[in-house]
Amino acid sequence: MTEPVDHPRAARLKQAQSEMQAGRFAEAAAIADALLTSAPADQDALYIAAVAARYLGQFSEAVDHLNALKKAAPEYGRAFQEEGHLFKATGSPDRALTSYQLATRYNPALTASWQAQVELLKARGQRAEADLANAQLNRILSLPRVLLAVTNHLYEGRVLKAEEMVRAFLQKNPQNVEGMRLLADIGSRLGVHEDADFLLESAIALEPDNLQLRIDYIQVLRKRQKYAAALEQAKTLLARDPESPVFQSLFAIESMQSGDYETALDAFDQVLQKLPGDPATLTSRGHALKTYGRSDEAVASYQAAVGGDPHNGDSWYALANLKTYRFSDEEVRRMQAAQSSPDLSFMSRVHIAFALGKAFEDRGDYASSFEQYRTGNALKQKQTRYTTEQMLAEFEAQKRYCSQPVMTAQSDLGCPAPDPIFIVGLPRAGSTLIEQILASHSQVDGTLELPNILSMAHRLRGRNLISDRDRYPRILAELSAEDLKELGQSYLEDTKIHRSGAAYFTDKMPNNFRHLGLIHLILPNAKIIDARRAPLDCCWSAYKQLFAEGQEFTYGLEDIGHYYRGYVDLMAHWETVLPQGRILRVQHEDVLDDLESEVLRILDYCELPFEAACVEFHKTDRAVRTASSEQVRRPINRAGQDQWKPFEPFLDPLKMALGPSLLGN
Repeated sequence: MTEPVDHPRAARLKQAQSEMQAGRFAEAAAIADALLTSAPADQDALYIAAVAARYLGQFSEAVDHLNALKKAAPEYGRAFQEEGHLFKATGSPDRALTSYQLATRYNPALTASWQAQVELLKARGQRAEADLANAQLNRILSLPRVLLAVTNHLYEGRVLKAEEMVRAFLQKNPQNVEGMRLLADIGSRLGVHEDADFLLESAIALEPDNLQLRIDYIQVLRKRQKYAAALEQAKTLLARDPESPVFQSLFAIESMQSGDYETALDAFDQVLQKLPGDPATLTSRGHALKTYGRSDEAVASYQAAVGGDPHNGDSWYALANLKTYRFSDEEVRRMQAAQSSPDLSFMSRVHIAFALGKAFEDRGDYASSFEQYRTGNALKQKQTRYTTEQMLAEFEAQKRYCSQPVMTAQSDLGCPAPDPIFIVGLPRAGSTLIEQILASHSQVDGTLELPNILSMAHRLRGRNLISDRDRYPRILAELSAEDLKELGQSYLEDTKIHRSGAAYFTDKMPNNFRHLGLIHLILPNAKIIDARRAPLDCCWSAYKQLFAEGQEFTYGLEDIGHYYRGYVDLMAHWETVLPQGRILRVQHEDVLDDLESEVLRILDYCELPFEAACVEFHKTDRAVRTASSEQVRRPINRAGQDQWKPFEPFLDPLKMALGPSLLGN
C-alpha cells in the first residue's frame, strides 16, 4: 500500500530518489538500506537499493536486492528492466534481453526496455523481431504523455490513480481510442465488466481495424459469459489471418467456451503444429479435454506443458485441481525448484503454492500443506480490496430493505416464468452435485454459474457507491410491476444462450444468495435451492480451493468464517420474509447419507417426475466447468468429509470466526 506523501517513510523514499537523481548513489543506498532494516520486503526501497548498487559497481548486492524485489513483487516490470540494465552492464546480453522482454510483458509502457530490445535484437541479427519491438516502442512513444503515465500506474498496481487520470483525459478527448481501451482495462480489473464491454464496443466502432481492441473485447465478453459474441469476434480475427497462431488460439478458446469442444481441440492441434510444445496452448487444450470429460488426455496435455516449462503454474494447478491426480516425488521437486525462482510470475507463484498444498496433503504432511495453502491465499489477498466489514454491511442492507412488507407488497408482480432453478450457497458446499442431479433430468438444462443476477444488482446499485451505498437494495421497493416483469424477462432472454431447449434450467451462481429478494420479485415462480454443508468442511474446502475471482472472502480463514456466519444469518432472513416453502434447503451430508430420498425431495420441490438418471448422475455425459467436475463423474462418496481434521491445529482463526453456535459447542 502506498504511504501518504507526508508519512515519514514516504519522505525518506522521496529523499533517496532525489539523491539518486543527483548522482549521489552512496547516499541513496544508505537511506534505502536503513528503510529495509525495518521493512525488508519494501518494494520501493529494494528498487532504489538495486539501482544504487549497480551504479556503485556493487553487482552482487544489486542481484540480491533484485531477487528480493522480484519475490516481493513478482510482476513489477521495473525490477526486470533494472535487471536487464544490470546484465547489460556486466556483459550478459542474452540474459539482459530476456529481462527486458519480461519487463515489457509486465509493463508495456517501459520505453527503455523496448529500446534495449531493439538494440540487442539487431546485434543478434534478429531483424524481424527487432522491427516488432521497434513498432511497439513507436506506438508507446506516440501516446499522449498522460496515457503513458496511466499505463505505468495501471501496470504498477495503482489502478484507482490510473482511473482518475484517464477519466479526466477522456472528458477532454472523448473519442480517443487508446484512452477508451485503458479505461476498459481498468473497468475489467475492477470487475465492472459491463462498462468495459460498452467502452470497447464503442472504440471498435471508431477503429474497426484495431486488432488489440478486438482481442481485449473478446476477453471482456468471455468474462461476461457472452460466449457467442466472443466467438464471433474470434472468427472475425481468424478471417483476417487464418494462419495466425494467436488468432487460431483465440478461436479455439472461444469455441471451447461455447461448448464446441471438437472444433476447439482441432484448432488447438493446428496451433501446436506451428508451435510444437507451446505450454500455453497445451494448458488450454488440457482445460478443454478436462471439461469435455477426457481426463486422461487432459493429464497428458498438462504434463506436456510443465515438461516444456516447469514455471507454468497454470498447468501444475490444473493437475492438482483434477482432485484425483497424485504428484510424483520428482514433480514435487520440480515445483519446489520453480517456486524458489525469483523469475516466477505472480500467478504462477500462486498456482504452484496451491498445487504443492495438494501434493503435501496427499502425502500426509499437513504442516507443509497448510503453509503452502496459506502462502497462495496470502498472495491472492494482496490483489483484493475485500473486507469482511463491507460484506457484512451489504448483508445488513439486504435485511433492512428487503423486509417482509416489501417482499409481500411487491410479490407476484415479476415475470411468471417458472424456468430457472437457482442453486445458491457457498462455494464447495455441494452445489455442483445438486446441479448434476438436476441436469440428469430430461426436463432440465444444466448451465453454469451465470453472472446475470450479479450484473443486474450492479446496474441497480448505480455508480454512486460512496455517497449512496444502499441504493440497491433500497430501490427494490420503488420498482413498478412493469420494471419487475421487464427485469425477469431480461434475465430469461440473456441466459437463453446457455440453454438447450429443456423446460427448466439451473443457475448455480453461489453468490446469488445475497440477492434472493431481487430474484423473488423479478421471478416469483423460480425455484431456489440452498446448498448447505457443515461449516468446517465447507470453509476449509473453500480455503484450499483457488478461485480466480468473485470469491475473495476465501483468501483468509477469519474472512471465510465471518462470511459463512453472515450467509447463515441472511438465509434465515430470507426464510422469514419470503413465502413459506419458497426455498428448499439441501444439506450435503443428507445427500451422502440417503441419495435417493434427497433426489426425490429435490425433484418433488421442482415439480419434476422421478427419473432414475438423477440418482445415477455420474453417468450423465455433460461438460462440467467447476472444481468439482471430476467428483460428479464418480458415484456418491464421502471423500470430501472431515478433510479439515488433519489441519485442526491451524484452524483456530476459522473456529473463532465461526463461533460456538455454528460449531455445535
